[in-house]
Amino acid sequence: MGTRLIKNYDLDSDLEKIGVTYSIEAPKVSVIVPTYNNEAYLEKCLKSLVQQTLKEIEIIVVNDGSEDNTESILNIFAKHDSRIRVIYQRHQKQGAARNSGMKVAKGEYIGFVDSDDWVDLNYYEKLYKAAKKHNVDIALATNVRIGNGRTKKRLEITAEVVANTLQSKIDIGNQAKNPCPTNKIYRRSMLEKNNIVWLEGCYCEDKLFTIQAVYYANAIVSVPDINYYYYRNPNSTVNSRSRKLTNDKKRAKLDVLNFLKEKNANIRDCEFWAITDEIKLLGISIFQREESLNSYRYKLFGLEVFRIINKAIKDKV
Repeated sequence: MGTRLIKNYDLDSDLEKIGVTYSIEAPKVSVIVPTYNNEAYLEKCLKSLVQQTLKEIEIIVVNDGSEDNTESILNIFAKHDSRIRVIYQRHQKQGAARNSGMKVAKGEYIGFVDSDDWVDLNYYEKLYKAAKKHNVDIALATNVRIGNGRTKKRLEITAEVVANTLQSKIDIGNQAKNPCPTNKIYRRSMLEKNNIVWLEGCYCEDKLFTIQAVYYANAIVSVPDINYYYYRNPNSTVNSRSRKLTNDKKRAKLDVLNFLKEKNANIRDCEFWAITDEIKLLGISIFQREESLNSYRYKLFGLEVFRIINKAIKDKV
């Protein structure tokens, strides 16, 4: 596994041109990168990190049981940049891999990058400076999706704005529709104080993590002119139609709704919905009952046929 050629050129020589960066005792940001059998995209991801204009970072790569050429690529990068720390574990999916990285992270803030994604070279410098300037727990950037020959901004940040109420924190990151965990940095002490970790052994582990972080954050600042580039990998499991993925998506939405109800969240109704009852026939959904914070809706064959809205919160809908 460690001896196969990576590409038809010398990665060693290529990284020599970038230069060597030595380890940082007190990193400002810890960047956690989970990777599993992703040799085709890993190099681009790591190059965007080792060349960050913010030098005081540590790059924690969690090799989640890869069986391809991932280890060879990581060994070469680690040789050239001692800020890179590699953790090896058996395959446990992204949630467990990110948790492994968080356990050893030393940075004041933590960021997450998936191994088939990349970021602008001044990404962490601008996020960190904005977070420190406003003394906030989260800073977020524009989220750009690339794939299938198209580029789309899933979240576009055009101004530096601070949000400090729960509703404004949800709105600033489009949390209800696009709960992206990777276009942000999080103050590590905030995550640790509130025991915010990733669900393990499942897909859609990002929904509960991000809503908890947004809820507990003292404030969030949006940072313009920097991008997180999310590559829509056609071979990714999140693009599959497996029954487990479908069930995990449903459970993730219910986890978010239950958390918000538990906290008596004072936010607009009818934005976070989850299925609380369902009847299926031959694997096809016939009937669904969905709940929001204070409302209910009923669907037949996926089409809404009836909705009950609590009059007390009608003005918030």
